[in-house]
Amino acid sequence: MPRLNASALTLISGILLLSACASGPPTGEVMELPVFPPAPEEARFYYERSLISTADVEIESGEARLERMLTGVTRTGIGMSKPFAVSVHQGRVFVSDTVQRMVWAFDVRAGKFFEIGVDGGGVLAKPMGLDVDLNGNLFVCDNSLKQVLVYDRDGNYKRRLGDPDMFDRPAGLTVSPDGTRLFVVDTGGVASQRHRVLVFDVSSGELLYTIAKRGQAEGELNLPRDATIGDDGNLYVVDGGNFRVQVFSAKGDYLRSFGKIGRQSGQFSRPKGIGVDKDGNVYVVDTAFGNFQIFNAQGQLLLAVGSRNSTAGPARFMLPAGLAIDEDGRVYVVDQYFRKVDIFRPASLPEGQGWLVYDPSLKSE
Repeated sequence: MPRLNASALTLISGILLLSACASGPPTGEVMELPVFPPAPEEARFYYERSLISTADVEIESGEARLERMLTGVTRTGIGMSKPFAVSVHQGRVFVSDTVQRMVWAFDVRAGKFFEIGVDGGGVLAKPMGLDVDLNGNLFVCDNSLKQVLVYDRDGNYKRRLGDPDMFDRPAGLTVSPDGTRLFVVDTGGVASQRHRVLVFDVSSGELLYTIAKRGQAEGELNLPRDATIGDDGNLYVVDGGNFRVQVFSAKGDYLRSFGKIGRQSGQFSRPKGIGVDKDGNVYVVDTAFGNFQIFNAQGQLLLAVGSRNSTAGPARFMLPAGLAIDEDGRVYVVDQYFRKVDIFRPASLPEGQGWLVYDPSLKSE
């Protein structure tokens, strides 16, 4: 299709502008975005936006946008195939994709996108769990390689941790904020007894100790899914096969747990991703419920966000998996079925504030 020249674009732009002035603004029903909890209760989270493809972050030039409007072409981008986990550092959203065998980097602040783990020494096979340290270093748990690959914030490969013989089915991980300790969740399997968390020294790569063994008692794990570190320094583990969250000290001492199997609010059916906010509240994704539930530090349910639905839409999920909480308290939820990341803004954060705001000065970096 031939491109329109500058003169044509300028002329048609003026015509469109005059037409808009003459006809007035379009009328019609404005879609209300989901709020949690809904009115009349006081709002705690607002659905803000979704990341589905590169078009959701890459900034379109005015000329390209006008040409697309005139030709009736729908804007498209490169979409995810099967996203699994998410992690965020200062407006840069990292999403693992198990089918495309890479990590997507959606840089909302800079309005750009790039791929991680597709070439060089850090090629990925089946990336799953993700986490970042305070410097933005990215740790990727590869389920097929049975290792953790480390990249800097810009996706440059640095090193790998762990020996494949150490793991059965590594799926999730979390790193201490200072980047010195790495906690890797080994889900194990039906025939495996290695349902545990392995703790590594990031600098030396040495395996320091393991946390838990397979079982149902306090401090034991069955098909663990994911883990995170709270501001209290404790380790929060999704104990999927036991339908609970267990809390350990950083040294591996069992502290407490909450949750049980069930179909009611506050219970678990297929818990997966987990996060802890600055107030100590615990966020847990449940794939079967199609939502994430928020608990206080004592395990009492505070709020459920989202709903299970076979039709795509804001805060609608079919196969939610990963979850992350950024520096501003925004919550990011991955849905594998709808191939998206939904983002929720806390009511305490004013609209248009925080790290998830486009900054034109960063575009050229």
